[in-house]
Amino acid sequence: MEQANSRTEKVNTRCCVAGGGPAGMIAGFLLARAGVDVVVLEKHSDFLRDFRGDTIHPSTLELMYELGILDEFLRRPHQELPQFGGQIEDVTVIVADFSHLPTHCKFIALMPQWDFLNFIAEKAKAYPQFHLRMESEVAELIEENGRVAGVRARTSQGILEVRADLTLGTDGRHSIVRAKASLEVIDLGAPIDVLWMRLTRAPSDPYQTLGRFRAGKILVMLNRADYWQCAYVIPKGGIEGIRQRGLAAFGEDIASVAPFLRGRTDELKDWNDIKLLTVAVDRLRQWWRSGLLCLGDSAHAMSPVGGVGINLAIQDAVAAANILVEPLLAGAVRDEHLREVQERREYPTRMTQRFQVFAHKRLLRPALNQTTQLRQLPLPFKLLRRFPVLRRIPARMLGLGFRPEHVRTPETRVGIARGTE
Repeated sequence: MEQANSRTEKVNTRCCVAGGGPAGMIAGFLLARAGVDVVVLEKHSDFLRDFRGDTIHPSTLELMYELGILDEFLRRPHQELPQFGGQIEDVTVIVADFSHLPTHCKFIALMPQWDFLNFIAEKAKAYPQFHLRMESEVAELIEENGRVAGVRARTSQGILEVRADLTLGTDGRHSIVRAKASLEVIDLGAPIDVLWMRLTRAPSDPYQTLGRFRAGKILVMLNRADYWQCAYVIPKGGIEGIRQRGLAAFGEDIASVAPFLRGRTDELKDWNDIKLLTVAVDRLRQWWRSGLLCLGDSAHAMSPVGGVGINLAIQDAVAAANILVEPLLAGAVRDEHLREVQERREYPTRMTQRFQVFAHKRLLRPALNQTTQLRQLPLPFKLLRRFPVLRRIPARMLGLGFRPEHVRTPETRVGIARGTE
């Protein structure tokens, strides 16, 4: 990496990654591992931000196995879910059973996202081609002759100008990169929002992480050992009505779904203890421009339904690294390479979003409109209880996705170049 001394710090690199989330960190790691000089820009001073996607699915764990870092990763504090289910009124339903997946890890790992990102950063820093710049917020794109040639970012020391053969936009659902690139967004709509909070977990509480539904209220609880990370689902735009009713009424709503939490909702002292996630499901019509490619939530914002967003973003990063390593090493990234990444990842994106939109319309929205207890289970859940083999279908969809990606080794890339794969 070359650096020039001036009032504005200037850096030249092969690839600039704008955003240090899951897609950005995995892309930076894989590219540096393959010998590509890469600069990752992250606007915060650390990764410590709560209420982010924390579910590491079997597809991502399999990638870690392929990279030879799975055992070390699993030594970090985490919880393992071999099954995924919910409680509808007083009936527990297992929706997905991961025990039959063709992977080394037949479970979902629950780990705070900051721990996951710190782990990937540690592994990436072992490669001299990897450069992570924290507190560097991308503000604008550098464009030359109709091509994106890098970015300008704000830092505590001033302006950082990074010029690159390729810029990856991985700065999330509120992406500055995709806005500055004027890429067209297709909004698929979402009828829900989510309120995130944490409540103390008692030793006598149930161990299992699951979703709970009761009389029009939906609460998802993630076991964090000494606390519950809770997601309370509300109708789109319903936050003001909830605030008007007051914190006490909101706490009673939570306790009505999970009675063992009654008395602990007083831990929510004010509305600052509750974070609103405005749910969006959208995707870019075209993920790229010359010199620029968007991945993860920057290319396709996902609903929290199924917890698949982080894993879809990571799959994007793997596919992009597989396709772009050789052109980047040769300094010859062309539009057709960027188009190839979108073509490979657009099908799983569309299928996943189709599933999420279906779940919103057919399951979540009707459930939120239900004001009394259900007299009987909806048909899909009846079938899952009666025929356990059916649980393998959602397990594969959630655990592996519609097109799982695999890390290419240097030997694999040589084989591809020779036409032997």
